Amino acid sequence: MITVDFFRTKDGRIQGFCFEGHADAGEYGYDLVCSAVSALSISTVNAIESLTKAGFSEEEAAEDGGFLKVMLEPAGAGDHDAQLLLEALHQGISQMAESYPENIRIRHIER
Repeated sequence: MITVDFFRTKDGRIQGFCFEGHADAGEYGYDLVCSAVSALSISTVNAIESLTKAGFSEEEAAEDGGFLKVMLEPAGAGDHDAQLLLEALHQGISQMAESYPENIRIRHIER
């Protein structure tokens, strides 16, 4: 199962996210749930980097994947465009979790 943590500030802005685990919805290389989650998360990170001024840190698993953590720098949480991209990620992952509840779990953590 993929566990997705969304970290929010007290005023509701997304400060970052962490994706951990594997969907186990199909054979390695053919797991559509895993592919969709990877595409959403990686495209969001790339868009934040290229389309916003928000700085962030990123950690990922080198070998077998299954881990991505992205945290905006404190000032980055106030970047409107970064927030829009992160909310779009949240919406997309939430819709996937509704369709595949045995493969994706979402948690919300206030920081």
